[in-house]
Amino acid sequence: MKIKFHYIIILAAMLAGSSCSKLDNVKPPSTTLKGQLMYKGTPIGVEYNQVPFRLYQTGYGGNSPITGTFDQDGNYSVLTFNGNYKFTIPGGQGPFQWKELPSGGRDTVAIALNGNQTVNIEVTPYYMIANSAITASGNNIAATFGIQKIITDATAKNIQTVSLFVNKTQFVSPADHAAEVDLDGSAITDMSNISLSVAKPTFPITQNYVYARVGIRISGVEDMIFSPLVKVSY
Repeated sequence: MKIKFHYIIILAAMLAGSSCSKLDNVKPPSTTLKGQLMYKGTPIGVEYNQVPFRLYQTGYGGNSPITGTFDQDGNYSVLTFNGNYKFTIPGGQGPFQWKELPSGGRDTVAIALNGNQTVNIEVTPYYMIANSAITASGNNIAATFGIQKIITDATAKNIQTVSLFVNKTQFVSPADHAAEVDLDGSAITDMSNISLSVAKPTFPITQNYVYARVGIRISGVEDMIFSPLVKVSY
C-alpha cells in the first residue's frame, strides 16, 4: 500500500506540473480595441462609467461577452485577442438610439481584429449641445450654448432639464460636482441661445480653476448627454 501511495503522489505531481506548463503557455491578451461614441464625426459625452457596452467574439457557442463602460468623453478601450467580434450596447442605455433588428433584437457592429484597432461607435442622440462656451464671469461660472434636436420622428423625446455642472476635478457629472444650476426644459424659449450661470464653488484647498460642462437630461431616458469638458481658469 505504501508503494502504491508513493506512485499516486508522483502521478499527481506530474499532472500538476503538466497543468502549470499548459497555463504558462497560454498567452495573455495583447490586442487593443478602442474608440469613441460619435454622431457624424462629433464625439458624444456621457457620464463616466454609466453607459455599458458588450463585445462578443463570434464562432464560440455560448461565449460570455466582454463588458465595459464608456468614460465621460465617450471613449472605450478593451484588451483582448485577435478574432472576429460583434459590438453592441444593451437596450435602454445611453442618451441616444441604437439600431434595432427587424426581429426586435439589438443590432451589432462587426469588427475583425488583427492587431490594435480604433473603431468609433456611431449612434443617433436625441439632442446635441452646440457652440458651448464656458467662462469665468465675476464670481460666477457662466455657460452659453445651443441645442439641436436630432430625433424628430415619433420616437422623439422632450428635454427635462439642462444643467451646468462645475467641479474641482476632471470628473464632472450629476454624481461628481461642487456646483450645479438647472433650467427646466419647458422654460427654454430659444434653443439656439441658452445661458446658465452658477457661483464659483469654494474648496478647502484654494485653486484658481475649475472644470465644467453642460448636460441635457431627456424625459424618460436614464443617461444625460454632455458638452465637452472645459477647464476654466480665473
